[in-house]
Amino acid sequence: MRAVRLVRIGQPLETQEIPVPPIGDKDILVRVRAAGICHSDAHYRAGTSPVGTLPMTLGHEVAGVVEQAGREVTAVKPGDRVALHYLVTCGACRYCAAGHEQFCSAGSMIGKHRDGGYAEAIALPARNAVLLPEAIPFEQGAILMCSSATSFHALRKSRLRPGETAAIFGLGGLGMSAVQLARAFGAFEVYAVDLNPNKLALAQEYGAVPVDARAGDPVAEIRRLTGGRGVDVAVELIGLPLTMRQAVQSLAVLGRAVIAGITRQPFEIYSYGELLGKEAEVLGADDHLLAELPLLIEYARRGILDLSRVVSGTVPLDAQAINGVLDGLERYSSEVRTVIAAKR
Repeated sequence: MRAVRLVRIGQPLETQEIPVPPIGDKDILVRVRAAGICHSDAHYRAGTSPVGTLPMTLGHEVAGVVEQAGREVTAVKPGDRVALHYLVTCGACRYCAAGHEQFCSAGSMIGKHRDGGYAEAIALPARNAVLLPEAIPFEQGAILMCSSATSFHALRKSRLRPGETAAIFGLGGLGMSAVQLARAFGAFEVYAVDLNPNKLALAQEYGAVPVDARAGDPVAEIRRLTGGRGVDVAVELIGLPLTMRQAVQSLAVLGRAVIAGITRQPFEIYSYGELLGKEAEVLGADDHLLAELPLLIEYARRGILDLSRVVSGTVPLDAQAINGVLDGLERYSSEVRTVIAAKR
């Protein structure tokens, strides 16, 4: 089968012909219908975030149709539409038992530690499959599995309560989901921070107050808009030390900043003025949980979470096209989320 793979760090992905992966008794083979191109994939290609043994098929936002099922599989069957949870875990270690399977001692992530969805098919345990309603297109189902799920988990970590205010830093695929999910969680007002006017306009259509970081200091603007108070929750989804610092600086007393963006660079906190003196919190958010996905999918099925304009484009399973999208992500392009879509 055809797959687009990372062969060498810092080099363009390459198309290769590889065997269709075998499945075990508890596994399924899924014919990939859509795979999201995530900013994390650009980090893997660049070496910013380490991957497993090369060559590696990237792609961790995956949706498709079950083609084969192992003998012990009962939850899904061939022909079912599914979206795939990207963390393959043991289910038995202390982290899995405590509901924190993203830290599984034997865990692996598709598209990072094991072959992912930039391919015609993918094999993984059947328990990683979540049924995808007919009302949700495959392209949207794929990005639910990372960009939306990561935002959902980050907002859950933030403990955002009805009536509170939130600021979302970064309006890519994660940010557009975060804006809508913050409203669904009951945020009284959501401030959306970005440099791109098109993304700011879309966030405004989703009910956010746009904060144009090109026009000046977004922290000052958020404080102006909140009467000097700041926000109860700030979520950083870009992965830049500057925006991480701004997220912390934008907090009100007892505020919580959740950092989900990836970077190797540290960022500074003025410990008394920005943290201790406010009893503020800085929280990390890593991945998401399988248990969170059914509710997230239901939000999408009901239209509470609208991804129809978040999927800003599609490309075929072609190395040149995919590399072009990754190049754009490294430049923080204007696209929200591009998805690899299989020919119908």
